[in-house]
Amino acid sequence: MNIEHTYVFVAVAVGLGATLVMDLWAIVLKRAFNIPSPNYCFVGRWLRYMPEGIFRHGSISAAPRKPAECTVGWIAHYAIGVVFALSLVLLASPRWLQEPTLLPAVILGLATVAIPFFVMQPSFGLGLASSKTPNPAQARLRSVMNHAVFGLGLYVSALAISFVFKT
Repeated sequence: MNIEHTYVFVAVAVGLGATLVMDLWAIVLKRAFNIPSPNYCFVGRWLRYMPEGIFRHGSISAAPRKPAECTVGWIAHYAIGVVFALSLVLLASPRWLQEPTLLPAVILGLATVAIPFFVMQPSFGLGLASSKTPNPAQARLRSVMNHAVFGLGLYVSALAISFVFKT
């Protein structure tokens, strides 16, 4: 395996790890504070409607369910985490995987909140940055926190992997 393949493999592992950290955060919030976890089945429903040419919904929750939408949504959730990790490596350089630092990971994590704010939430019928939800400020804060935790997960995952491969 050449060095470029190794970086890709490690970046994929970092993305999966960071997404897992984000999901563990959601479980903690659910159990400790009864804060509902994100519904990735809606992501799957949104994606499953795309082949029909439907990219926007008045309300994704009111749209009829699609077969395998939850599976598709969860796979997409982790695949997106991997794409974001690969983006970090491209922006920061593959060297970041060997010596991870917190700031680039958290900055990228926070930057990724633009995707739900400006693409997914409007497409789901929730408005720009959750403006049509019952409590937009709370929804926005939750999104920002989730993506900050994802950024922290990028750092922690890269640190763990770099530690394992140094020894």
